[in-house]
Amino acid sequence: MRLPRMIAVTLAGASVLLPAAACSSDEPAAGQAPQAATAAPTTPAEEQTPAGEPHPFTGEPGAPLRPVLTAKIENTAAGKPQLGLKSADIVYVTQVEAGLTRLIAVFSSKIPAKIGPVRSARVSDLHLAPQFGKPAFAYSGAQTKMLPLIAQASLFDVSDSRAPGAYFRQPGRVAPYNLFANTKQLLAKAPKASKAKDIGFTFGDAPAEGGVERRSYTVRWPAARFTFTWSEAKKQWLIWQDGKKDMAAEGGQLGAPTVVVQYTRTERSQFHDKNQSYTPLVRTVGKGSAIVLRDGKAYKARWERESEESGTTFTTPSGEPMNFAPGQVWVALASRTPVTP
Repeated sequence: MRLPRMIAVTLAGASVLLPAAACSSDEPAAGQAPQAATAAPTTPAEEQTPAGEPHPFTGEPGAPLRPVLTAKIENTAAGKPQLGLKSADIVYVTQVEAGLTRLIAVFSSKIPAKIGPVRSARVSDLHLAPQFGKPAFAYSGAQTKMLPLIAQASLFDVSDSRAPGAYFRQPGRVAPYNLFANTKQLLAKAPKASKAKDIGFTFGDAPAEGGVERRSYTVRWPAARFTFTWSEAKKQWLIWQDGKKDMAAEGGQLGAPTVVVQYTRTERSQFHDKNQSYTPLVRTVGKGSAIVLRDGKAYKARWERESEESGTTFTTPSGEPMNFAPGQVWVALASRTPVTP
């Protein structure tokens, strides 16, 4: 379902605030979220991709076409290490208030038992969801005036308000960075969640020309910095954030065979946090430039997404498909001139 036009409204002016932990103001207590998850706590049957066919999210052959679970994951030092990201098919890095970032993890071919820390929803999440059909969306709270938009969005609400039994507080962590979730219970609350389908990604051999060898590539937001460093031994871009290794709770450093730096337009939305820092609206419909990192090289690319219901295609400057390396894909939604809305 396309979101109402009111989401796209922006406010004039600029606000410069000191970096602070991003949080959503006026988050609802349990039971106040607007949309009940569909009944019947049963898990949908899996479908196998045809023999030899690649999974649409990872390009890996034979992976099951399970329902899609998306989750909003904390991404500041207080919430690390995160649990479950190693199993995600796609991880989006997106700007939130005060120039910080949070992650949107997309699970389907591999679904870990537990994920977290789960944090609050943002308006940009609702614009990304429709490309997956109607996925399950795990989050914890949202601004009150955003609740009607969540209720109308193309997703199944499996937040801590609608699926409280799926969530738990992880010992040894401090609130609000200690909220984790059991994925089996999340998906049981969304038995009609859409299964994985084509979202525009293509996988295969890298372009014969155009790649520039790179040992590392850094992407900056106003209050966050990611560096992706190529490991020939692991055949992955290892992830560093703010100068530190991005470690997984399961062990080891996070990394992916493909990293997409998708340059988008970021502007003010109608929402802001309790510190009056405006929530960025990341425009993922339209077209623009990108850098695709794979096989130790950086490739210039173009991206295009025609509508909220369609996926995003990536092409070379000459218009050929820009293939990704099979495996997990990280998509950094960035701006060439990042600003704090």
